[in-house]
Amino acid sequence: MKLKSVTESFAKVIHGLKVGHLTDHVIQRSKRMILDTLGVGFLGTSTEVFHKANEYSKIYSSNVSSTVWGRPTLRLPPTYAAFVNGVAIHSMDFDDTWYPATHPSGAVLPVLMALSEALPPSPKFSGLDLLLAFNVGIEVQGRLMNFSKDANDIPKRFHPPSVVGTLGSAAAASKILGLSMTNCQKALAIAVSHAGAPMANAATQTKPLHMGNAARHGIEAVFLAVLGLQGNKQVLDTQTGFGAFYTNYSPKVLPNLDSYTWLLDQQDVAFKSFPAHLATHWVADAAASVRKHIVTDRAMCPIDHIERIVLRIPDVQYVNRPFPDSEHEARHSFQYVACAMLLDGGLTVSSFHKHQINRPQVRELLCKVELEHPQDNLPNFNTLYCEISITLKDGATFTERSDTFYGHWRKPLSQKDLEAKFRANASGMLSCDAVERLIKIVDNLEGLEDCSVLTSLLKGPSPSEMISQSI
Repeated sequence: MKLKSVTESFAKVIHGLKVGHLTDHVIQRSKRMILDTLGVGFLGTSTEVFHKANEYSKIYSSNVSSTVWGRPTLRLPPTYAAFVNGVAIHSMDFDDTWYPATHPSGAVLPVLMALSEALPPSPKFSGLDLLLAFNVGIEVQGRLMNFSKDANDIPKRFHPPSVVGTLGSAAAASKILGLSMTNCQKALAIAVSHAGAPMANAATQTKPLHMGNAARHGIEAVFLAVLGLQGNKQVLDTQTGFGAFYTNYSPKVLPNLDSYTWLLDQQDVAFKSFPAHLATHWVADAAASVRKHIVTDRAMCPIDHIERIVLRIPDVQYVNRPFPDSEHEARHSFQYVACAMLLDGGLTVSSFHKHQINRPQVRELLCKVELEHPQDNLPNFNTLYCEISITLKDGATFTERSDTFYGHWRKPLSQKDLEAKFRANASGMLSCDAVERLIKIVDNLEGLEDCSVLTSLLKGPSPSEMISQSI
C-alpha cells in the first residue's frame, strides 16, 4: 500500500514497529541512555526548579497516579508525574545529547515510567515493551531532525526538546498504550500544537520546564487523540505544520517496516561528565590540557601571572556569558567553565553552586577571558572544536585544542564510568542497595518480565526506611 503522506508513514512506524525490530546495538545504547537519564533525574530532585515544579503540580489530583522519582510519599497523575520528572532530568543540563542537537531521553523516559504505573496490572509491561516504546520515542525525534539542515547546528531560535521531544513523547506514549494507526496520527497532530519554547529562556530556571512540558504534552496529546480530538492529518508534511519550526523543512516518507533501520544504530549519544551545556565540554577538555603547562608539582602559577585567556570557539551567543550570576548561567558560560577548570582542575556538580561561581579568583580570571570565533569552527556538535591560549605576564603562551571530549559519541564513556556517574547521581536519593539493583535491572532490561520491579525502586526509601538508614 502506498502511503499518502509523511504523517501517515510516521503513524504506521509508531504503530507497526515490534520488539523483533530492535537490534542488539540499539538495545545496548538505549539501556545506557535509560540508566544515565534515571541518574540525572534523581540528582535533579535536589534543585530549586524541581521543588517549584513539584509544588505547582501538587494542586492536581487523580484516581490514577504515578511516582515522583525519589519521593515515596508523593504521587501525581501520570501527566504531571512525567512533567515533574522531566523537569528534574533537565534541571542541571546533565542529560544526554544527540546529533542533530537535542536531549532525546528526558522527554520520553518519564512518560513511559508514569504510564507503566497507570496501566492496568494485566497484561504486564515488560522490559522489552519499555525498550521498544523508548526507542520509538527516540526514533521519531531523530527522523524529524533529519528533515532539516537547520537541526544540525546548535539551535538559535527554539529549544529542540520542546519541539521534537514533544512528538517523541507522544510517539512513545502511543506505542505503550497500543494506539491504532489512526490515533497515532491524531496524537502527532495534536502534539505539534503543543510544541515549542524559545531559546531566550536558556540559562534560566524556565529551561528545564521545556523538558517537563515535552513529556506532559505528549501524554496529553495521546489522551486527547483517544477521545477523538481531530487534527491536521498531514501535519508533518506541510510548512505550516511541523515545518513552521524550520526554514528549510524537507520531510520524507519513512522506510518500510520490513526493511526498517534505527537512527540510534547509526548515531550514538553523548553523555556528560559534568552538568553544563554540551559545547562547554570541549572548553573544559582544552582547559584541562593547557592547565598542565601552568601547574607545577607544588601549585598552579598565581592567577595574577596570567595576562590573557583566549577561547577559540563557535559563535553560540546563549553560551557566551562573560560574568554568570547564577548556576544556570554558569552552566551556559564558555568563560566560567574555562576558568573553573583552570582553577580547580576538574568540574563537578558543586562547581556550579553560587559560592563557587562568585569566588574572587573566578571573577578575576573571568576578566581576562576573550572569545574568538574562527570561520572554520561552526556551531555544530559533530564538528566544533575548542582551542585555548593562555598568555602569562612574562610573555609565555601555551595553546591546547580539543576536537573530541571524553563522553562524546566519538569517544563514549565506558560502561564502568557511566555506572559510576549513575551511582554518584542517584546515591543522594536512594540506598546503596537500591542503586545497585537499578544498575542490574537496567543492564538486564530485555529479560525483565514486569517493569513494576523497576518503577517500585524509583520511589526511593519509605520514611521508616530512611529513619532506619540514618540510625
